[in-house]
Amino acid sequence: MTRTWSPPAAQVAATWLAVGAFAVATITADDNAGRLLIGLVTLMVTFFALFFSVARPRLTADADGLTVRGLTGRTQLPWHEVKVKLQITRRLGREQQTLELDAEDRLVVLTRMDLGADPEEVAGVLHALRP
Repeated sequence: MTRTWSPPAAQVAATWLAVGAFAVATITADDNAGRLLIGLVTLMVTFFALFFSVARPRLTADADGLTVRGLTGRTQLPWHEVKVKLQITRRLGREQQTLELDAEDRLVVLTRMDLGADPEEVAGVLHALRP
């Protein structure tokens, strides 16, 4: 059984729409300082949109192990090398859950935005899939 998690398609589409809006704002800005600042924001949002589009699915689990996808490619993590941990941190008065995949030489941290699902639910599924 193979399970995959990735950012929701609506989130990816909204990010690309934001890129378009910021690009228009960059072109129509009246002053050079404003054009520069909005242009930098446009580049940053473009990077996120590109990442959300290319790194799909972000996490795949199957009988062999886990596959994490990023901008530059895929990383295979066999089950015997990876420890799945749910990390809860408190920042600015809010609790944030992250899923940590701790391999021998690599640490991958995935958030709700990366997975498109609650990290606690994903951790439960991964523990159930682990042979």
